[in-house]
Amino acid sequence: MQKAIIGKKIGMTQIFDEKGKMIPVTVVEAGPCSVIQKKTVETDGYASIQVGFGDVKIQRVGKPLKGHFDKAQAAPKKVLREFRLEDTDAHSVGDILKADVFAVGDRVDVVGTSKGKGTAGVIKRWNFSRLKETHGSGPVARHGGSIGACSDPSKVFKGKKMSGRLGAERVTVQNLDIVKVDVENNLIAIKGAIPGPKGGIVVLADTVKKA
Repeated sequence: MQKAIIGKKIGMTQIFDEKGKMIPVTVVEAGPCSVIQKKTVETDGYASIQVGFGDVKIQRVGKPLKGHFDKAQAAPKKVLREFRLEDTDAHSVGDILKADVFAVGDRVDVVGTSKGKGTAGVIKRWNFSRLKETHGSGPVARHGGSIGACSDPSKVFKGKKMSGRLGAERVTVQNLDIVKVDVENNLIAIKGAIPGPKGGIVVLADTVKKA
C-alpha cells in the first residue's frame, strides 16, 4: 500500500468525457484527514500511520481518546484508521492528507460497509428461484426447500444457504478508476458503484499491482 485516505460517500452521478461518453461515477468526500499517530518498527514492531477523519465535539470523546488526540496536538476525529504504507517516513504526526494524494487515472480499492437489509429469505439473499405455483406446490413458492438428508448424516452442514441477516458487512470493491479529482472541495469521482449508503464511511487505497 503506497497511499490511502478516509472518505465519506456522497452519492452517484454521471459525468461526460471528451468524446461525450457518459461515465457513471460515485462521488466521495476524501479528507481532509489528519495523521494522529505514527508507529515504527523499533517501538511497535511494524511501521504504519493512524489517520483521523471527520470532526467531533470534544464532549463526545472519552478521556483516554482525548489524551490520544492531545498527544498529537490534533482536534478530535470521528473516525480513525491505520494504514501500513510502504513509505511511512514521508508522513509526520500533524500532516494533513487531502484528495490530491490521488490523481486521475489511479486505480483504487474501496472498502466500506454494505447497506443493511435486515432478515431476508433465500430468494433475496441467495438469488434462489421460486417454486412453481401450479397445483400441488402448496403455499411454499418462496421457501428454500429441502435442507439435507434424514438419517445420514442426520444434520445440516455449516454454510448451507438459508434465510438470515443480509448486508451490513465489510465489502471491498477492487480496481476502480478515478476519473476526476476536485482538490479545492476534496472530492474524488470514482467510476462505478462502491459499497454503503450515502454518508457512509469508506477507505480508498491504491490497488496493489500483482507481479
